[in-house]
Amino acid sequence: MAEQLSGLADDRALLGRTSTAERVSDILRSRIAEGFFPPGTRLSEDSIGGALGVSRNTLREAFRLLTHERLLVHELNRGVFVRVLTVEDVEDIYRTRGLVECAVVRDLGEPPYALDGLAEAVAEGQRAVREGDWKVLGTANIHFHRELVALAGSDRTDELMRSVFAELRLAFHVVDDPRRLHEPYLARNQQILGALQAGDKTEAEKLLAVYLSDSLERVVEVYRRRVGEGEALL
Repeated sequence: MAEQLSGLADDRALLGRTSTAERVSDILRSRIAEGFFPPGTRLSEDSIGGALGVSRNTLREAFRLLTHERLLVHELNRGVFVRVLTVEDVEDIYRTRGLVECAVVRDLGEPPYALDGLAEAVAEGQRAVREGDWKVLGTANIHFHRELVALAGSDRTDELMRSVFAELRLAFHVVDDPRRLHEPYLARNQQILGALQAGDKTEAEKLLAVYLSDSLERVVEVYRRRVGEGEALL
């Protein structure tokens, strides 16, 4: 036992580095999800490390974690970049969303449900529309679906979907008319919220499934058109 404890003591330093790297990756993931780092952006170790006050090794570990989550890519002799998604990536993101989000709604227990987070996300979207800020509206839509997933009360599901929603933001950057993409879905968010407030999870799931199908079709349409026109997806 003494030898085993000695080995654990040797690993103590890893705890500090790992926890710091995870915190840095959380910050960067959130920034990507909020749209601050568009696809194709090169992430400077010096600039980001200096801004966050962390070591180069810690930052590289955070980059590694986010590369594993498919949010970043490392290009030899060029550096680390925010990933540019393909059509196949977008389709897989929506497939995952359909599996998880619809299951969360379907498996809800008996009403009433804890819907304050969903209601606040809708209000956030309404404020964005009044201000004409379509980027913020896209963020509010993501917040709505993040709060929807949170209804499951599962830390594992929340963690899985944090990365999925961050990837989703990368897909949104390619859309040439963010208002056209995001504005119609605010009303759909309100409809889903209304169904859940009425305790009708079957109707909420039906609305959600159509929502995700329509959103996928719109985003993929943009991707394919821009590829056909020879544009870079940045």
